[in-house]
Amino acid sequence: MARHPELLIPAASLEVLKTAVVFGADAVYIGGESFGLRAKAKNFSIQDMKEGIAFAHARHVKVYVTANIFAHNQDLEGVRAYFEELKALKPDGLIIADPGVFDIAGEVCPEIERHISTQANNTNYAAFRFWHRQGASRVVAARELSLEEIKELRRKIPEEMEMEAFIHGSMCISYSGRCLLSNYFTGRDANKGSCTHPCRWKYAVVEETRPGEYMPVYENDRGTYIFNSRDLCMIGHIPELIDAGIDSLKVEGRMKTALYVASVARTYRKALDDYQESPQKYQENMPWYVEQIASCTYRQFTTGFFFGKPDENTQIYNESTYVKEYTYLGTVEEERDGLCRIRQRNKFSVGEWIEVMKPDGRNVKVQVGRIVSEDGMEQESAPHAKQIVWIDLKGQAEKFDILRRSEV
Repeated sequence: MARHPELLIPAASLEVLKTAVVFGADAVYIGGESFGLRAKAKNFSIQDMKEGIAFAHARHVKVYVTANIFAHNQDLEGVRAYFEELKALKPDGLIIADPGVFDIAGEVCPEIERHISTQANNTNYAAFRFWHRQGASRVVAARELSLEEIKELRRKIPEEMEMEAFIHGSMCISYSGRCLLSNYFTGRDANKGSCTHPCRWKYAVVEETRPGEYMPVYENDRGTYIFNSRDLCMIGHIPELIDAGIDSLKVEGRMKTALYVASVARTYRKALDDYQESPQKYQENMPWYVEQIASCTYRQFTTGFFFGKPDENTQIYNESTYVKEYTYLGTVEEERDGLCRIRQRNKFSVGEWIEVMKPDGRNVKVQVGRIVSEDGMEQESAPHAKQIVWIDLKGQAEKFDILRRSEV
């Protein structure tokens, strides 16, 4: 019998966690201020985690906390103290890569599920069985696995053991994210959470006998990014993912905005629900899924390794953008006296037409009627300063709706 998969969405902050929950996540994964592989993300203080977990649990959504660094000796006491703090917060799972960290979690908070991170490079059923014997309830499959390999894994691991797989988001150029470029160029270690993403930089060619003579490689007006992969996207292959027996469909992006998270969560939620209701409905709504997913990224898409090893036409980033692009303006935090309170993220003005994204899939166009500052002063525009403003949206927006502006 087909398993009904969980939709697992990333969150960089408390604001984004709430967005993920409201826009359709079954589970959210977050990072604390230490011991995770996204040091440049905003991440969660213990107080924010407490509030975020309570918010999610009240809506029957799970929260997993990443602690997936590869620890050195000096990290271990801090890891133990960190898990003591997490024990009181009662997250639903810990995402771990290091065996030592895994053991400490088992000692300190055995009641919290332990999931094995994709960083642990689990590419075969023997490795899954090993982690199951150690007490792991779930293993994240390496990104390099095909659907056929995942099906075989499912057949050969215990029925109760869960399998998670990335199905959307940025792809690392290195095997299961084990990249040394950042450390080599900047001294910031990707495997300790400080990746500077040098695979996204522009490069030039230098000939050995002519140092200082840089020969740029041009492809288009955005430049050439010779290491940069397209983004993974499996929105068109929900039936195959379910058939493979994957328990948790994971979206990459713990450094993404609320707009990105809302767009991706809402689209995959609808695609999964539509398919469960009727495979025909899922196929009929495919143009909408594709349009919504394309609206929140600059890169083209690939299906990664799911259908075999990618070739140069599916893995290398060689085109510029999708035509449709949106700018994130803010999330509605509160309504009062006909006005919506937002923490404004980008500039907009009175009279502009903007779009209100609804969790149910609707996109409502509305003209900004008034902008009022926190101290009650009328404004003609909201300059980008992350200030709090109150705006009149003609009663078309409510709490947790996302506001965006089309740039085309």
